[in-house]
Amino acid sequence: MKGKAEVIIGAQWGDEGKGRIVDALADRVEVVVRYQGGANAGHTVIVEGEKHVFHLLPSGMLYPGKTCVIGNGVVVDPDQFLSEIGELRERRKDKARLVISESAHVVMPYHKIIDEAEEKRRSKGRKIGTTKRGIGPCYADKVNRIGIRVGDLLAADTLREKVIENLEIKNLLLTRIFNEAPIPFEEQMEKALAWGQQMSPYIGDGAAIVNDALDKGRGVLFEGAQGTLLDVDHGTYPFVTSSSASAGGACIGSGVGPTRIDRVLGVAKAYCTRVGEGPFPTEELGAVGERLREAGGEYGATTGRPRRCGWLDMVALRYAVRVNGLGGIALTKLDVLTGLDRLQVCTGYECEGKLYDILPPRLPGAENLVLHYETLPGWSEDLSGCRKIEELPVAARNYVQFIEEKCGVPVVLIGVGSGREQTILSGL
Repeated sequence: MKGKAEVIIGAQWGDEGKGRIVDALADRVEVVVRYQGGANAGHTVIVEGEKHVFHLLPSGMLYPGKTCVIGNGVVVDPDQFLSEIGELRERRKDKARLVISESAHVVMPYHKIIDEAEEKRRSKGRKIGTTKRGIGPCYADKVNRIGIRVGDLLAADTLREKVIENLEIKNLLLTRIFNEAPIPFEEQMEKALAWGQQMSPYIGDGAAIVNDALDKGRGVLFEGAQGTLLDVDHGTYPFVTSSSASAGGACIGSGVGPTRIDRVLGVAKAYCTRVGEGPFPTEELGAVGERLREAGGEYGATTGRPRRCGWLDMVALRYAVRVNGLGGIALTKLDVLTGLDRLQVCTGYECEGKLYDILPPRLPGAENLVLHYETLPGWSEDLSGCRKIEELPVAARNYVQFIEEKCGVPVVLIGVGSGREQTILSGL
């Protein structure tokens, strides 16, 4: 008998509350795997009134007896990792066993410098809105086959060769293209060796651990970062992240075969948000957007940037269902809509006489789009104490049912507050 493997992905532009959902479901499994992205992600978990923000650590870290894996598809910022694990230890919350895949790539200091320099060079209309955490340049080195991997931090000779090779290229780029100061070799080498010493107790074969758990019938939860519409292949390119944020990335980023995945759950807010540049058809720039931002606390967990806010976009959500093969939707922040007299939901895009009910491969410019909305009644009742779907007000239940009908998949979990316990499990 094999264990059950489920993938949790973001079904919008990221920031959907994946960490909170993974934390809510982690008690059902033995292993939690973070499989892509880097410290540009921020997963917020609130347990017993205490807030935890994870940028690299899997969201299952707060459960005793679990095994958490940072997979090979993640790019690891050692300083951020050591800061997070140190903070957990200080708070006596490092309850899970943690393993970092030795095949994961390392974000080096020069990646961050190049990331910021590249964003500065972009013209205003072409800025990506990067977090400047070095994620893109690190993935670029990975694909270019010159990256430094976590396992290299433990092999001084190999590490020395790779740092020398990289600095030859990076210093030319920094000095001749970006007019930045060159990076000294010894500074990078000493830092990397120190990282290896501090991280060595956690480094191991992540893929073997995950496959072994499945072989032994243990449950595994795969945790993605960002969201489908930020996927480097399937998102709103070029305003995307540098990794596979959709469900397919779970196999690549953790070392398991696709036949081992049992179900994919997509996390979506009851409205939409986006951080950074790029298209956002249902964005509300007036009072509604500001109201959603303040009621939902919509500020980036990683950067603190205010998120752009707008109505739920079913055209984009249906696309996420298709791209990821979703078996269910975890709907978060339904409580944020409380107090609105009416709710708008975008159900179609119209461009040059053609109606789209699912996101097209190339999204037309906002000036050429006509959005089709349906209006639903809102509700005023407090949802925070609801634990069964029958306890929700009729208008809230109708809103959930509307989403299910338009997407063609069930809503299996509903978030009605930020706490672990403020969750309605309706189909799990």
